[in-house]
Amino acid sequence: MSAKLLIALLCLCSVHAMAAAPAALQTIDSLDLPRYLGTWYEIARYPNRFQQQCVANSRADYQLAGDGSITVRNSCQLADGSSSVAIGAARRVGAAGSPRLQVRFAPAWLSALPLVWGNYWVIDLDPDYRLVAVSEPTREYLWILSRTPVVEAGTYNALLARLRQQGFDSGKLQADPQRGTP
Repeated sequence: MSAKLLIALLCLCSVHAMAAAPAALQTIDSLDLPRYLGTWYEIARYPNRFQQQCVANSRADYQLAGDGSITVRNSCQLADGSSSVAIGAARRVGAAGSPRLQVRFAPAWLSALPLVWGNYWVIDLDPDYRLVAVSEPTREYLWILSRTPVVEAGTYNALLARLRQQGFDSGKLQADPQRGTP
C-alpha cells in the first residue's frame, strides 16, 4: 500500500470519527435550585443497572437540609408490589445558578472520594419547572421527570425532538408507568 493511499485512508477515518462523535452535551443556562426542589415523577429513562428492579412509580424528591446540602430520596415500586428507596445527597458543581450537579448514594463517610459522585446535568427544563431532562456528559444516562405523573403528548414529543438534537436516541427510552399516584 502506498504512503499516499495510507494517509488518505487515515484522513478519511479521522473525518468520519469526528463526524460521528456528538457535540459536547449542552445544559440549560441556569438552574434556580430552590425552585427545582420538591417531587419529580419519572416519565421515562434510559435503562440502567441501579433501576433495573423498578417496574413503576419511580420518583425523586429533593429537599434542602438544615446544613444547606440537598437530600435526595429516590423511590420506585418493585415487581412484588413493595417499594425500593435510596437516600442520597446532591451538590452543585460550579457557580450559583449552575445546572450541573453531582449526586451520591454511597454512605456520607465516602463523600471525599470523587468516584462516589455521579454527574447530574439539567439539559432541558421548561420555564415553569414542570418538565425536565437530566443526563451526564457521556449521554449514557437520561431521565425525563415531571411534576405530574402524566405529561401531555405534544409537550413530551417536543422534548424528545430537542433531546434528539442533542444526540440522544429516543428509541432507547423506557417508559415508567405512574400507577395509583396523585
